[in-house]
Amino acid sequence: MNLSEELKWRGFVNQTTYKDLSVLDNRSIAFYHGFDASSDSLTIGNLAALMMDKLFIRHGHHAVIVSGGATSLIGDPGGKDVERPMQSVETIEANVASVQKQMEKIFGSSAQMVNNLDWTKDVKVLDFLRDVGKHFSVTPLVQRDYIAKRIGEGGAGISYAEFSYTILQGFDFLQLYKNHKVELQLAGSDQWGNCLSGVELVRRVIGKEVNVLTMPLIINKSTGRKFGKSEAGAVWLDASKTDPVTEFYQFWLNLDDEGLEEYLKIYTELSKEDIDNIIVQHIQDRAKRTGQRRLAWEVTKLVHGEDIAKQAAQYSDGLMQSDRTADSSSAIKVKSGASIVDTLVEAELSSSKTEARQLLSDGGIYIDDKSVNKDKFEKTDFHDGALRLRKGKKLNNSVLVLLEE
Repeated sequence: MNLSEELKWRGFVNQTTYKDLSVLDNRSIAFYHGFDASSDSLTIGNLAALMMDKLFIRHGHHAVIVSGGATSLIGDPGGKDVERPMQSVETIEANVASVQKQMEKIFGSSAQMVNNLDWTKDVKVLDFLRDVGKHFSVTPLVQRDYIAKRIGEGGAGISYAEFSYTILQGFDFLQLYKNHKVELQLAGSDQWGNCLSGVELVRRVIGKEVNVLTMPLIINKSTGRKFGKSEAGAVWLDASKTDPVTEFYQFWLNLDDEGLEEYLKIYTELSKEDIDNIIVQHIQDRAKRTGQRRLAWEVTKLVHGEDIAKQAAQYSDGLMQSDRTADSSSAIKVKSGASIVDTLVEAELSSSKTEARQLLSDGGIYIDDKSVNKDKFEKTDFHDGALRLRKGKKLNNSVLVLLEE
């Protein structure tokens, strides 16, 4: 499968300035992907973008990964209803260093790391306005969705600093073309407008054509919300923020079936043949969660290394085994389709059916680590014939439930 075909198959294509993506199959080019430095860690939302970068690298293209040491001092106004608090120079520097370490672990030596502060910090204001600002018309900028929303009726307004963010991003593309022969920017779909600023600036200043390819926003198919959130909040790549053994691996393991094939395509480097085989095996016995187990293994290995992935898999298997042995005497046996409300009352996790229904409605009942709001157990809720039904966050407010065939 060539690059253009694999991009489409994995779901990485949203919008592009290319008339035909097959031009990417014919020669090697340099591309860039920029990452925000407003936090000291990336999330699994960012990881999807890194996986698109890795796909380009596997097909022979040169990656220039840009940390936003300059742009993060301003703050991207996209997707924000109000201006975000500005962070100190020292904080952004620390964030850049931390995030670059994470990316180096994922890319190894296959990508070139740069910081846009390096070509921005010494630029003089008058030079920037004359050489860059003059190429931008305010009219199309104020028509962009996120700016129009902020300056429209009821909007919070937008500062000149945030308004200039898109110009700074365009300046990045210009510098990267001049110094690294970068011809393509990869980005998320929310950056389409900012990316076009770079395309236009390079054309106006140098008279050369450069291009953009954006990937769609990853959506959790079961919730309809942006992918990458757990009950505890964002799923971070930093092990100190999201424990790789007890939280990171478990997040992937507990995903629903609905988006499983898509997640395997985006978050792993497995071939089409491998993924097709995994899905076939998974469908044959969904209760074994074959697909989620392979997904959890592959992503944890990529981000945290094989040794940690082994620990996480052993922890997960051991947790289920200890549940079965330690709690077998107090376990409740149910059949697929049994009432969750009745089980909560039987387990004395709720004093009445009315309270149980209210807990479910409020999101206070968990199957394993996932909040649920439904009436009945389904076979897919059980991992190897068992699940942990819990009230609230505390593990001691729980009971082992076994599937009775």
